[in-house]
Amino acid sequence: MNKLIITALTAVMALTSACAMAATQTITRDGYILKSDPIWNTSSQSIPQQTCKTVDVPIYGQTQSGGGASGADVLGGMIIGGLLGKGVSGNDKGAAAGAVIGGMLSADKNRNTQRVIVGYQQQQQCSTTYTQTTNRFIQGYRTVVEVPSLDNYRYEFISSTKLEPGKKITARVQVNINQ
Repeated sequence: MNKLIITALTAVMALTSACAMAATQTITRDGYILKSDPIWNTSSQSIPQQTCKTVDVPIYGQTQSGGGASGADVLGGMIIGGLLGKGVSGNDKGAAAGAVIGGMLSADKNRNTQRVIVGYQQQQQCSTTYTQTTNRFIQGYRTVVEVPSLDNYRYEFISSTKLEPGKKITARVQVNINQ
């Protein structure tokens, strides 16, 4: 039979007498385990999980929009440019330069470049998510022992292992006696 020795921190029994002297005595008695109940505790933790997927990413390029200027647009630009060139410079050389510049501006007026999607490229993109988990575990056992020879006195303590109810154990109890 396995015997477990329990040392109670303090069990006080008051005995009165005519003398006021105190003595400490350790008593060893048989006791019985009444119960040994688990003490539950919980802990939480975050578990990371990475998720990846393939996505289409656009590829951008430049394109020309508009078909350019019509012949009438260029001619109109040359005439206006020539008139302005002659008016500013006062001679025919200024008119000729204004006509050339006016024609070029009219031709470029409808030629715009735009940024457009010209294709797609597949790329893998990943992200991390977290899952919370809660774990329940036994931290120890709240055990109660009864000692019949000490007026059925009950002692409670925390043990690291489960003790079987009804099992007989040896209890070592420290008693303070006043004489």
